[in-house]
Formats: sequence, structure tokens, C-alpha cells
Amino acid sequence: MTVFFSTAASSHVGMVRANNQDSGYSGQHMFVVADGMGGHAGGDVASALTIKKITDLDREFDKPEEATESFREKLLDVNKVLSETVYEHPELAGMGTTVSGLIAVGDQLALGHIGDSRIYLLRGGELSQITEDHTFVQRLVESGRITEEEAKTHPRRSVLMRVLGDVDSSPEIDTMVFTAQPDDVWLLCSDGLSSYVSNDEMYDILVNRISLESAVDKLIEKSLVHGAPDNVTAILVEAHGTPQPPLETKMVGAAALPIAYGESDAEIVQPGGWLRGGRRIAPVPESHFEPGGDEYLDEIIAESKRRVRQRRLFWFLSMLLVLIVLVSSAFIAYQWTQTRFFVGTNGSTVIIYRGVQQDIGPISLSSVYEDTGIPVKDLGQFDQQRLTETISADSLENARKIVTRLEDVND
Repeated sequence: MTVFFSTAASSHVGMVRANNQDSGYSGQHMFVVADGMGGHAGGDVASALTIKKITDLDREFDKPEEATESFREKLLDVNKVLSETVYEHPELAGMGTTVSGLIAVGDQLALGHIGDSRIYLLRGGELSQITEDHTFVQRLVESGRITEEEAKTHPRRSVLMRVLGDVDSSPEIDTMVFTAQPDDVWLLCSDGLSSYVSNDEMYDILVNRISLESAVDKLIEKSLVHGAPDNVTAILVEAHGTPQPPLETKMVGAAALPIAYGESDAEIVQPGGWLRGGRRIAPVPESHFEPGGDEYLDEIIAESKRRVRQRRLFWFLSMLLVLIVLVSSAFIAYQWTQTRFFVGTNGSTVIIYRGVQQDIGPISLSSVYEDTGIPVKDLGQFDQQRLTETISADSLENARKIVTRLEDVND
């Protein structure tokens, strides 16, 4: 089956950062997103340099397997280039970048991926994440130690296990081959989108799209509405069964600008970190690579266990505090009821009761304080009715006055 493609791409600096460390490329056959790390010192350099170095893969390949192998080898070459760049510019030490991309080979798509940028596929009314995040929290999720929801707010969610840069001489690159089908929509994005826009929101925007361009704009706009402190980059690739206009080559983000080694502006946060409407922006978690492999994973696992214990202790203390407040309130309320009195009858004599006439389930809030011995049958019909309904008194003294009046009236 012959498949044709249409694309749209855009990038936004976000609501907090001063410079865009994301880069994106949409070409004739290749579509790639790169998310730089290293802060203002080199995140933009890493992503832009990577994109500019791999664009020669934007060509026809005979087989998708050839494309995936070329993609993998090229990324390893770029990894060396980034290390050499750090050697020449020590101020860029620690810089690196994620890469997630597709190369079209007929109706096949060769995928290359490293880091936590993502590729999603909308097919047959279902949106699925194709790539796997190379992060420590993802390892924790896979091992069942934390949930997907907990991963979104985990303090180490920005720690990457695999990236391109001066941190690993031979990083592992994920490669896969997929068969494209007409009406497929592929979304490539940085974590500035996936961390702030839910899958349901992505799905709604993609399914109800008027065009790819409008869908890209809405995805980025939705991320900004949610605060988007990080840079946001999105590329959409749609498969068609009929010929499409020739694809235009487009670079977005840092790759669209000349590379300025060590000359990027310092990170700037909006004064006070507030969005319009009064909502405070959360600090931007800075992605970074952590060496140590399983040792560092063990450290995070231990930290997660401590967080679970702390969370359980917090909830236990909170519930205990609530229980203490409820018991204290109930005790105070009960003590108050025992300062109240009312006059009633047990069916034969006039009784002064202590408390109030209400019951809480099986618990009575009143008790017999004094049996006056006055026969109810000796009282008038009206007073008998009043006693049956009870007569309230705010003190013992007033209760006894009521009893005295009943005796006087009926003598």
C-alpha cells in the first residue's frame, strides 16, 4: 500500500523559561523532536546541534531496517559531537538532549528514541504512547513501586537514565519499525506537552481537528493554559491513502536559530512566578542525567519507600487529629446538653429530665433528674398534652418553676 504524509510543527518557549531548549524538524521523510537539558548553559545548543547534524537522514531509504540502523549510528555520532563540543566549550558541561523521531520509508516508519520526549499514535479511535520514557520514575512505575499518577509529581521525575550528551560514551538507542495506515496520526512532542496535557485532552484535540496546523496550535495552547513552565514542541504527521502536496522542510525551536555556544541568556522566571488569574507557577523541574545506574535506582527506591511511609504517617496523623477533633466536639456538645432541662412525663408522674429531647441513634441525650411524684391524671387535659410533648427549660431552677406552676394551676 502506498502511503502519503502531511505534517505540521510548532514550538513555544513556555510560560517561564527565557530561551527555548527544544528543537524540532519536519522534513520530506524525517520528523524529529529534541528536548535539550543543561539549563541556559547548553540545553538549546545540544538540541539544535543534534537536529542540524541528523537532517542528512532526511532522504529515501531502500528498507526501514536500513533507516533504523542509520538513525542509531547517526545518534551515536552526534553523541560524540556533543562530547567534543563540551571539551571545546567547558561552560557547556552537562548538556544533553533527548531525541524522538520517525523516518518514512514507503508505508513504513523507522523510529529512533532516547530520553523522555514521546511519540504517540492515534489509530482507529485510540491514542497510544509508542515510546517508553528513559527515566528513573518510569523504572519505578514498571516495577510496581509507584503508580502513573505518583510519577507525575515524583521529586525525581526529571532524572533521565539515557540521553545524548557528554554523560555516556555509548548510550542505548531504542529503534522500531511500524507500518503506517491511512488516517494514522503520529504525535511527536517534548515533555513540556506530555507533562501538562492529559491523554484525554490530546485525544479530543486530535480527533476533533480541523487541520494539523490547528491541532498543533491547540495542543500547545492547552499546555500553556495548564501553566506550561517548560518549553513545548509538537509535530503531527498524518498518513493518507491519496497523494498530498509536497512536504515543506521546517525547523522549530532552538534549531531554527543560529547556534550560540555559551551565549544563551540566563534563565529568567516571571516576577513572582504568577500566571494571569492569580495562579502561581510551579518551579520548572530541570531534566538531568544521573550516573550510577542500578545504584541510583536503589537510592530512588529507598527514597520512594520513605515517601510512602511519610505519606502514610501523614494520613494517620491527619485522621487521628480529625478523630480527636470530632470526639472533643462531641464531648463538649454533650456537656452542653447536660446543662439543659425539660419537664415531661413517664406516663404516670411529672418528671424533670436533664439534657435535651433528641437522641443520636441508640444514645439518649437525656436522663431522669427528678421524679416529682405529681400524678399526671390530676392535671388538666391541656397540661397533660404539654407534658407529653415536653416543656423545655434552660436551667434546673426554671424546670422547678414550671412544675410549681403546674401544681398551682391544677389545685
